[in-house]
Amino acid sequence: MAEPISRFRIGYALAPKKKYSFIQPSLVDLASQRGIDLVPIDVDKPLADQGPFDCVLHKMCGEDWKNQLKDYAAGNPATLVIDSPDDIERLHNRISMLDVVGELELNLETARTESFGIPKQVVIYDEGTLMNPDLWTEGLKFPVIAKPLVADGSAKSHKMSLVFNREGLSKLKPPIVLQEFVNHGGVIFKVYVVGDYVKCVKRNSLPDVSEEKVMSLESSLSFSQISNLPSHDKHSTSNLLEEAEMPPSRLITDIALGLRKATKLHLFNFDVIRDIRVGNRYLVIDINYFPGYAKMPSYETVLTDFFCDMLGKKEKD
Repeated sequence: MAEPISRFRIGYALAPKKKYSFIQPSLVDLASQRGIDLVPIDVDKPLADQGPFDCVLHKMCGEDWKNQLKDYAAGNPATLVIDSPDDIERLHNRISMLDVVGELELNLETARTESFGIPKQVVIYDEGTLMNPDLWTEGLKFPVIAKPLVADGSAKSHKMSLVFNREGLSKLKPPIVLQEFVNHGGVIFKVYVVGDYVKCVKRNSLPDVSEEKVMSLESSLSFSQISNLPSHDKHSTSNLLEEAEMPPSRLITDIALGLRKATKLHLFNFDVIRDIRVGNRYLVIDINYFPGYAKMPSYETVLTDFFCDMLGKKEKD
């Protein structure tokens, strides 16, 4: 008689939109076949009353949730928490999230052929500083990308602008981060990290902007209006995406595993662009916790393998 398969309970606490996109029937069914039950957590009820859980998977903000999770972990030390709220917090600030890139070291083979880093950027806390570029230029020149300082996954945190001149600054609301816009061939590379698994895919991005074009464009452009840029059409962007060469896999893997170690996080993605001024230089421009994994090929298998690996290690400890 075959021994029964050990079953594990993973409680998940996700905002409705994240729950809808991530907790697909295909993921639930595959996880169940491999002995894992995905159980929704009601964040309006005490977490201690909803267990026991072998693992808690979450992407929630707020001190109440953070304290509740901390108390639960203290009372249930055998329960895995993916990931620590304190570690996730670092990615909620667009300055601290990229500071971590400076802590990475590539292996010698990679460093000889490619380089990586982040764009020049500066944080602006008040309108007086914003409207006086002499106070913040630090090598930045137009165009710049304006991003909210807080990156908590809310709709507000995704509202960004491409600013072409001083007039465009008047539409911005500090605190914000101004980041140099680097021409990158209209293609961005999104790198998904799930534990030790790394997957890089390419997506359409903002088109390149020449110095001549900057002079003829309006003051600023929100990212929802990318299609309004001159010479931006589906045919040209499709060609750019198709022809774009993927970054060297060893470089992407080095950066991914380096970020995983530095952030102590298991679930994140980061955006990379290739600086067309220096073809073998790559810039990390954003890091996001618990991204839209359903857009990643075979995400159900990747996540289920990850769950099994984490829970398997937990059993051995």
